[in-house]
Amino acid sequence: MTGDSPDPQTSIIRRHPTGAFPASEPPTQLTDVPTQLGAQGEPQTQYIPRARPVTVGPTQPAPAKPGTAMATAVVAILTGWTTAVIATDLITGWWRTDRLFCVAVGFLTAISAAALIAGLIGLLLRRWVSRLLIVVGAVVALLIFSSLFVAGAKLPAVVYAIPLLPVACIVLAALPATGRWERSG
Repeated sequence: MTGDSPDPQTSIIRRHPTGAFPASEPPTQLTDVPTQLGAQGEPQTQYIPRARPVTVGPTQPAPAKPGTAMATAVVAILTGWTTAVIATDLITGWWRTDRLFCVAVGFLTAISAAALIAGLIGLLLRRWVSRLLIVVGAVVALLIFSSLFVAGAKLPAVVYAIPLLPVACIVLAALPATGRWERSG
């Protein structure tokens, strides 16, 4: 033990203070609540309450109505069914005379059916690509119906009105209300 201190010198850091804490100086300028001058020119203080947080949520748009989507689904089903019936009638009636034409109609019918079925399922599941698939399927159905007129097939008069179904399907799928319903899910 060397030195004047009663404690032995170690390499351990001391954990207790060695002297008095330094005093802090008083502030030079006080900051307070802003004051207003009263009627007589005197400062007038008032209580300013602290702002309270308010929860603000996003505004919810009105729920989309499923009317146009349901109409699109029904018309897409009818379009697919009538396309399949007409294609079957064309293929069975023309198979002996023009097989290449029948194969082309069968291929277009398969494409139309696949697009309409996938689009219909996607529309019911509210997928973004569903309206495009329905439009593609309806356009291909229009190609099949146009092949009726190009081939010069003798058909009942009601068959000539069937192309209105794919046109209605395209219009209903393109409506903004169908898109709103699709995006609302």
